[in-house]
Amino acid sequence: MQQKIPVTQKAVVLVNQQDEVLGYAEKIHAHQYALLHRAFSVLIFNQHNELLLQQRAHSKYHCPGLWTNTCCSHALPDEPIESTAHTRLTFEMGISTPLSFVGTFYYQAELENALWEHELDHVFIGWCDHTPKPHPDEVSEARWISLPALYSALQADPKAYTPWLVKALELALTHPHFQPK
Repeated sequence: MQQKIPVTQKAVVLVNQQDEVLGYAEKIHAHQYALLHRAFSVLIFNQHNELLLQQRAHSKYHCPGLWTNTCCSHALPDEPIESTAHTRLTFEMGISTPLSFVGTFYYQAELENALWEHELDHVFIGWCDHTPKPHPDEVSEARWISLPALYSALQADPKAYTPWLVKALELALTHPHFQPK
């Protein structure tokens, strides 16, 4: 059943676990009521096989100040998800590079402030050695990190990271498109 909610820039695409479109909802509504929606995560690696992480801006309505993958957001209605991923990567991190789709994963996580993540996340990877230029409304800080250092940090303080980071990273690292340099 399609939701009769106006499609705006803040709308998310509601889907089932097979990624079939069911309708649209305002982003905040989807997070308040744990509605399954389409999202994406981008992971950018450099020539040293380090992952570019971002610390989410402290003004974000959920997961503020948490560290996460290079770029993450929601699919826009009526736009191919890879196109949205490219646009958001350039907007959030100030870099542009070819992306490879590596797959999807489903997850649900309770967040702070009575909000939920309930997403079918499409994961993209890319390679780039450019210095990021984070958009201050989206990103508080950015840094390159080796995978061993990231796994150590995740074990030491898992609450400093978003709930989707590990799943996106695991999918990326096990995909044939991931070719360490």
